[in-house]
Amino acid sequence: MTLEELEARAKKLSMRATNAKMELHDLSEELPTDWQKIPEVAQQTFEIYRELDEARKAVKAAKKAQE
Repeated sequence: MTLEELEARAKKLSMRATNAKMELHDLSEELPTDWQKIPEVAQQTFEIYRELDEARKAVKAAKKAQE
């Protein structure tokens, strides 16, 4: 992947992470309603942030490789 592609992926994941964070936040504000959804929403949020972290590391490595 090119640096530009890596940056675009990281940007897309960042937006998804923000949305997941807001979904988790909204769920927490509605408690105890829908408490059963906590594991599912938390797992989705965790996975998106894990992917975002990996994407950011790939961007950093690609930038360093260009130096």
